[in-house]
Amino acid sequence: MSTSDVNNNNIPSESIESQILPLSLSATQTDADVPLTESVTEPAKVMRIGSMVKQLLEEVRTSQLDAGSRERLAEIYERSVVELADALSPDLQQELRMLALPFSDGIPSESELRIAQAQLVGWLEGLFHGIQATLFAQQMAARQQFEQLRQINPGGTDQSSGNGSNHAGLPGTYL
Repeated sequence: MSTSDVNNNNIPSESIESQILPLSLSATQTDADVPLTESVTEPAKVMRIGSMVKQLLEEVRTSQLDAGSRERLAEIYERSVVELADALSPDLQQELRMLALPFSDGIPSESELRIAQAQLVGWLEGLFHGIQATLFAQQMAARQQFEQLRQINPGGTDQSSGNGSNHAGLPGTYL
């Protein structure tokens, strides 16, 4: 084992990496073979922060903010970006940092806050849509594999050949 094979909790890194690597990788592939791409290591955290930022955007749209409120919202925004980055793969972290630029010195205006938060909410919604599309594709692939397995009987022959063992062609007939 190399020094990176065990994390601080004495859990082999292979088991952690297998949880966050794309599911299309085979068991023999490593992160040296395929770079870690577009993964979310803490989806619940991303969802919570996304919901909070979206709610704050609604508040900014409907309220008049004084300088103290704008300063506080800018701090929350910047902290949200840092926390989001911690829950993302390196490529998504880089994308987030390129889009979520820090505010210039001083207290941002209401317009600057609205634009920054709307941009972050839009990026998060795109991320969520990507996650949903990936889950749908994985579900369809699993369903297809299941259907292929159902067509093969325990003897290893294909039941779709019409050998008559399916009792009147009804699926699920066991007697």
